[in-house]
Amino acid sequence: MVKKKEMKKEIYKYKVLNFLTRKFELKKQEPSLDIKEAFHMFAKGGEYMSNDQLLGFMLEHQGDKNCTLMDLEVVLLQIAGNSNTTSREQGLSLMEFINFLLLDDFNGPLKTEVHHDMRAPLSHYFMYTGHNSYLTGNQLTSDCSDKPIIEALQQGVRVIELDLWPSSNEDGIKVVHGRTLTTPVLLTKCLESIKKYAFVKSDFPVILTLEDHLTSKLQAKFTEKATQIFGDMLYYPKTDYLTEFPSPESLKNLVVISTKPPKEYAHSNSVMDKGSNNNHMQNESELSSGEEEELWNVELPDSMAQLTTEENQNVSDEDTNICDFKPSQQNAPEYKHLIAIHGGKSKGSVKDRLKADSEVVKRLSLSEKKLKSASESHGKDIIRFTQKNILRVYPKGERIKSTNFRPHLGWMYGAQMVAFNMQGHGKSLWLMQGMFRANGGCGYLRKPEFLTRTNSHEDEFDPRRTLPVKQTLRVNVYLGVGWRSDFGATHFDLFSPPDFYTKVCLVGVPTDCVKKRTRVIKDNWLPVWDEEFEFPLTVPELALLRIEVKDKDKGKDDFAGQTCLPVSELRLGFRSVALHDRKGKKFKSVKLLMRFQLEIF
Repeated sequence: MVKKKEMKKEIYKYKVLNFLTRKFELKKQEPSLDIKEAFHMFAKGGEYMSNDQLLGFMLEHQGDKNCTLMDLEVVLLQIAGNSNTTSREQGLSLMEFINFLLLDDFNGPLKTEVHHDMRAPLSHYFMYTGHNSYLTGNQLTSDCSDKPIIEALQQGVRVIELDLWPSSNEDGIKVVHGRTLTTPVLLTKCLESIKKYAFVKSDFPVILTLEDHLTSKLQAKFTEKATQIFGDMLYYPKTDYLTEFPSPESLKNLVVISTKPPKEYAHSNSVMDKGSNNNHMQNESELSSGEEEELWNVELPDSMAQLTTEENQNVSDEDTNICDFKPSQQNAPEYKHLIAIHGGKSKGSVKDRLKADSEVVKRLSLSEKKLKSASESHGKDIIRFTQKNILRVYPKGERIKSTNFRPHLGWMYGAQMVAFNMQGHGKSLWLMQGMFRANGGCGYLRKPEFLTRTNSHEDEFDPRRTLPVKQTLRVNVYLGVGWRSDFGATHFDLFSPPDFYTKVCLVGVPTDCVKKRTRVIKDNWLPVWDEEFEFPLTVPELALLRIEVKDKDKGKDDFAGQTCLPVSELRLGFRSVALHDRKGKKFKSVKLLMRFQLEIF
């Protein structure tokens, strides 16, 4: 009886495998007419494209003015590696030409080197910024570790946030999301990991934003440890207060400290007077009672609800001992001398806090909720403030699961540090990752001129205003490859090849946001869509092209890859666009063959 069951199973497996083998035969489709025409034009009507003709294609059609025959030589050997001798001597066939176009390392959509002017003040740059950089998961119960800090630095993040609290450990200082159930990590471990990985991805400065809950003695201890670990990597400002921020170029391979100077705390009435949503609370000046009520009206487990209720009550004696400094306690001058980017005051109205000081520059922090509210009535004030000062925007307290907001909320108003939960994977993080693929992925992007120049009030930029169209971006989606290599044979459908379609979305200022999609190509691992889309752009400098491939299903469509590309950085012509997984990691083989054309008015 057992043998019969086993035989039936084997027969069933054989039938399924035989069926899949037949069904998974790749359906070949004709290449796009655009590609054929380009090939025949540069091949002078021949069946093969010579090396010289290919160079002409690269210079004239692709616009790669620096390309040489020597650059092409290695690539051509790779393409022709599986061809016969005659083919190699004659040049590239049409199919080999398509394979050449699909080399994303050579024909990628973006420049791979730093090409922005990096000599302007820090306030003139968008910076790749992390929020609560030590958290591995949610904001209330996850572990604190140096691992997410390492991963962020490896991805090119340039601004790392550490929450510093007193501890009984050997450091005397722990890094933890205070008054939550998150488990702490040693300060020393975090600083050593920052030193080791700070400049692996980029040699431009790493900025540490400190959320400081330390006594003056522990501030002195932090100074000692930071000095000991970072050594010459640590940047010391030459004056107590900067009148203009230094440039990223001048700060290469340096670690820069940003927090409130100690004397700021001497005038503070609350331990929560800070530039983040630690403990999911904010200073009374940050939130009205109504906003506090909304902040805590979140469904939580009983233990969490009790924890947050206790936090929302009066400050405990322990908190007072830690952070409610008296003037006599302000005796950590070495700590103060480390602080290059001073945090601004958290008290007063937003309009008062946005008043730019002509004498000194500072960093101001606002929650996404507060920025959204302020932008409706003080949008121009925000832009004026960010022309010289630095604005940091962080996720609202309701984002307990470490989700993120749409980053354009900050970028449209010149906010340099749009702080993100790097473990909060999703569309918002895809946009952040896409934006900072620009400028060689160095973590610093020069802001558009209209966000840095001083104008008359009539000429000031207003992202809510409908502006005339500057450019029209034409996007062709030709074909996709690589899913058979990077996904299992039954990942999308058990008994048939996937039904792929591509979503092409434009994300930017409100008037530029558009969503489009191709038709569904049924039962094909090598989909050929050959469709074109047009996107009128009023502010192309802030626009991102979001691309996502999905497998059409009866229920929820299956994810099959995504990427985001800054429009202002696109290389025109035929381009191989590599796709990434949900976390932003590049697939080995999955890519799209696309074409980008730009009409400027």
